[in-house]
Amino acid sequence: MAVSIDAIKQLRSKTGVGMIDAKKALDEAGGDIEKAIEWLKKHGAVKAAKKSDRETKEGLIHSYIHAGGKVGVLVEVNCETDFVARNEEFVALCQDIAMHIAASDPQYLSKEDVPEEVIAKEKEIAKEQLSGEGKDDTIIEKALPGRIEKFYQEVCLLEQGFIKDEAISINQLVSDKIAVLGENIKINRFIRYSL
Repeated sequence: MAVSIDAIKQLRSKTGVGMIDAKKALDEAGGDIEKAIEWLKKHGAVKAAKKSDRETKEGLIHSYIHAGGKVGVLVEVNCETDFVARNEEFVALCQDIAMHIAASDPQYLSKEDVPEEVIAKEKEIAKEQLSGEGKDDTIIEKALPGRIEKFYQEVCLLEQGFIKDEAISINQLVSDKIAVLGENIKINRFIRYSL
């Protein structure tokens, strides 16, 4: 079955992928645009890892004010080109990230942003809790990395489970969009205001 130019254009406008990738995805999906998007996501995960070193100079500063006006978020999400920055899927990603920040109140962007003294304090608290439960030092040392990982999932934006689908992290959400849009995407910074 030959894929129409209109279908290729439509897929490109939704995803931002190149002409060849759009045609291949539509060929694989039998001309179905939604299936082609799924195919691009599955086959683009490998590409996403390869794109992580590419420079992101474009993007959006997206704002979100939660209903009632008591919580507001500004988030900077960067990509490689202004073409992708104007893409509806990229804008929707920025909106999802901003809504997630409003709902989940992360304190840091990534694990690397958590100060050493905060991690040391969390380890100290975890040790006290575990010893209070009667655990010996060997078990405490084995349990500590898991407790710290759980802490990261609570306070680091990229490690948090996405509010619309707890099964995926924000980091995975961004990786999925990299696969679909064909460009490197990075959350650069955010701020959350609340009354």
